Amino acid sequence: MNVTVRPATLEDLPSITEIHNHYTVNTHITFDVKPYRPEERVQWFHEHSDNKRYRLLVACDSQTVLGYTCTGRHRTKEAYDTTVEASVACTPEGIGRGVGTLLYRALFDAIADQDIHRIVAGIAQPNLASNALHERFGFQEIGLFTQVGRKFDKYWDVRWMERPLRLP
Repeated sequence: MNVTVRPATLEDLPSITEIHNHYTVNTHITFDVKPYRPEERVQWFHEHSDNKRYRLLVACDSQTVLGYTCTGRHRTKEAYDTTVEASVACTPEGIGRGVGTLLYRALFDAIADQDIHRIVAGIAQPNLASNALHERFGFQEIGLFTQVGRKFDKYWDVRWMERPLRLP
């Protein structure tokens, strides 16, 4: 597998948006219910691309974006600044190829020197692949929010997981 991981650029935003929209339209994995146009995601791109604690990376096979990962603000209050929320998504073709693992490895390496204490992730359930990926990276479950999102006329749970930036 010849996949490289690099910081995302604005030129990647259409591909990132396409990946996100796949999950928006076809799955419960994101609680967005309407697809985005890339121009609607520019602010989101900048919020996840400060090259400090907030990073946005893409995995590419030649010129094709196979997935992306990011860290973003967990909550807006200043006391939460040392906590980031992580997310990862792959194209359907990227699933099962180790792309998520490559992305998370690169993301956590990229933020290793930042003033971050905790990384959290909210995973809509069921999602066995994402649960397993997070567990492999040292995330531990801290709770289950039951029936907090409604999509496709059904209520979905969210499993919350966390890990320290630096694992023991």
